[in-house]
Amino acid sequence: MSREIPSELIEEAVAAALRVREHAYAPYSKFHVGAALIDSNGGIHVGCNVENASYGLTNCAERAAVAAATSAGNRDIVMCVVVTETSPPAAPCGACRQVLSECDPTMRILTTNPQREDTWHMLADLLPHAFGPTSF
Repeated sequence: MSREIPSELIEEAVAAALRVREHAYAPYSKFHVGAALIDSNGGIHVGCNVENASYGLTNCAERAAVAAATSAGNRDIVMCVVVTETSPPAAPCGACRQVLSECDPTMRILTTNPQREDTWHMLADLLPHAFGPTSF
């Protein structure tokens, strides 16, 4: 698929992120997050946050979605959708930004909430000067 993503596919990804957010396991923070990645073939891969009493072992929704895409055999991610409850919607945390930095730095990230307060970002703007494969 080209880097121009059809609006219908974006809406499908938002709906998928909203649905998977309902499965988040967040007994400590009560902060439920759903993420959906669109790959270059138009596939959608989802993830939700899974907390742990040992906070360092918590897995964020975006990283869970990257693991799902990788497990499905596609790491060519062209867009990321993140759904939170907050207004304005929260952007990916630093760890997730670093994991997403393995994607195209011009990748678009849509942060939204159930009320659809959409905010668009470019990955490179969220993590300028990222450490990556060309850094060493």
